[in-house]
Amino acid sequence: MPSYPVNAVSTPDGQVNVLQITDLHLSSHVPAAANDTSSEVAVCQYSFAAIIKQALSKEIRCDLIIVTGDLVNKVEPAIYDHIFAVLKNTGIPFACIAGNHDVTDETGKDLPFYQRTLIARDADPRLLSRHLIESEHWQLLLLDSSITGKVEGKITATDIDWVREQLASCPKHALIALHHHVLPVDSNWIDSHMAENAEEFWQHIAPFKNLNVIIHGHTHQEQTRLHQGVAVYSTPSTCYQFKPFEDDFTYDKSMPPGYRWLQLANNGKVASWVERLDT
Repeated sequence: MPSYPVNAVSTPDGQVNVLQITDLHLSSHVPAAANDTSSEVAVCQYSFAAIIKQALSKEIRCDLIIVTGDLVNKVEPAIYDHIFAVLKNTGIPFACIAGNHDVTDETGKDLPFYQRTLIARDADPRLLSRHLIESEHWQLLLLDSSITGKVEGKITATDIDWVREQLASCPKHALIALHHHVLPVDSNWIDSHMAENAEEFWQHIAPFKNLNVIIHGHTHQEQTRLHQGVAVYSTPSTCYQFKPFEDDFTYDKSMPPGYRWLQLANNGKVASWVERLDT
């Protein structure tokens, strides 16, 4: 069974197939039945397990699982224990980074968002920051964009320096994974909670042509953007979805939970697509 955290991935053909899951929002470590739709807690718990099962039953070889934040909806060690146990049982190397819900609890969830109280929490020590995973042709750079007690994110100056150093010192094709989005997705409410220094981040990474792709969560929707020659992928939640292009908070009840595949080719090309949970 692979050790955690994974630092290197080796494949027979050099290509790396990555399964990205994000925004699990688990509030319990007790498994839920498929027909239990009594609460959001049960739905999120069931869909996480179902997505892992469905994705890994596909014919595509999975070389690495990356979880891009918001693993939990309330910060409790037992919930992380459950998530890590499920991931370890796959036998596939994996890595997890923090989202805002991994460092912030909310009180008054029955109230409008602006009336809720945000409580800063320490991140689980298993969540990674400034972590490098290397393959024969790729370097995968994992960042923690969360701010304790906040919904919005930030890429710190230390993180930016680390990314620049990695990209400058290693000519391999590069992927960056983080939780918060670094390009607007054209929804005012969620764009007010993106990485607050995204423009500065883009300015610093502009010179590096070996950066091919950025993946993130947080937006609970599928989008693909191209910026400064970099493909930027927003990935659906394994639980509930947000409706795209809405200025006010809106659930997208027509879209089932999802996950993303990325095929990182030896020549730097990336094939990526989203799949949805069978209903």
